[in-house]
Amino acid sequence: MKEIFELLKQVLNREFIRAVLSNPRTKDGVVKAKVRPLEKNGDFMFQVEKFTKTQAFHENINCKDAAEILAGHMENFRQMQIETVQAEYTVLVSKKGKISIKRKNRKSAAPPAELSHDRKKRYILEEGTFVPFLNDLGVMTEEGKIVRTKTDKFRQINRFLEFIEDILPQLDKGRELTILDFGCGKSYLTFAMYYYLKELKGFDIHVIGLDLKEDVIRRCSGLAKKYGYEKLHFLVGDIADYEGVNEVDVVVTLHACDTATDYALAKAIGWNAKVILSVPCCQHEVNGQFAKADKTQCYDGCLDPIMDYGLLRERFAALVTDGLRAKYLEAAGYDTQVLEFIDMEHTPKNILLRAVRADEKRVTKKSAGTAIEKCERFLQIEPTLGRLLADKGENYKE
Repeated sequence: MKEIFELLKQVLNREFIRAVLSNPRTKDGVVKAKVRPLEKNGDFMFQVEKFTKTQAFHENINCKDAAEILAGHMENFRQMQIETVQAEYTVLVSKKGKISIKRKNRKSAAPPAELSHDRKKRYILEEGTFVPFLNDLGVMTEEGKIVRTKTDKFRQINRFLEFIEDILPQLDKGRELTILDFGCGKSYLTFAMYYYLKELKGFDIHVIGLDLKEDVIRRCSGLAKKYGYEKLHFLVGDIADYEGVNEVDVVVTLHACDTATDYALAKAIGWNAKVILSVPCCQHEVNGQFAKADKTQCYDGCLDPIMDYGLLRERFAALVTDGLRAKYLEAAGYDTQVLEFIDMEHTPKNILLRAVRADEKRVTKKSAGTAIEKCERFLQIEPTLGRLLADKGENYKE
């Protein structure tokens, strides 16, 4: 880690803006860490925010020890993104410990970080900076102010872009990338993704939004043309039947209802997509299969405290559905995380599955397949995703 230590010594100063440590070596501890500069009681220091799957912890470290401590944290991670006033850095650590560091100089200096301890939350798309598509979609005024009734939508857009930001090191900047957004709807997030990757980060991307509603697609196509987004296209179509491309780098499926999510995930796996981002919605299928099962024969009544109450059974079915989807993605060769998309207070449909194609040697395919088989056999269920993959000759069960 000597190279990382030397880099940190170089950048950890008042021109440092922030850093994100991600892609953990193990998933049973800290899964992500964010670093920002901080001034408290007249002392310049750095704050580290560490995230487990369920909690966040803060730690303030002084300048003298910062490089050593953060280099130590990198023992548990495979990538780090660093932003300074003058440059951006990408640090990657291979499975064998090989370190690569890439620097990209900014065309113009970025504003320094806000050092206040009680600073306002930083958004990727900031209020006060006019963004045309946010104005046309009713989120932002012409003065750059966020419309009061659209504050949650603005936060949702920025939260989604944070997930995109985390996977930037997985994306190849040397060629055109194809991104598919299944069930794009009004396309708030589709436009945000294109704007962020193309306009702000300089990626060469071709984004396709797919939805069944012709009027929505017509409006989104008009907006894309208005902004000059030549590689953003919207099409009327069904997830299950779409065959418009042969290779896809990123598949996004946000709030595709019930088994539409399964069809999108099966398509993504079939394309061997590098990244999959999915927010499932309305998971009814498994709940219906619960109702058909003879509970005395499959789980012997041990789940009666859940199954006897419709609301609890419905929520349990949704969790089982998404847990199995995550395991199917792992079995297919993806590092998969189940993350909170936005706060539960805004919507109960707040789970995001983020899957990044991994080195097969790092993926526990066999254990994922075993977990799938045991769960489905115990509950006497057969989710659509498993059937779709089996129909394609991909059977991950033991």
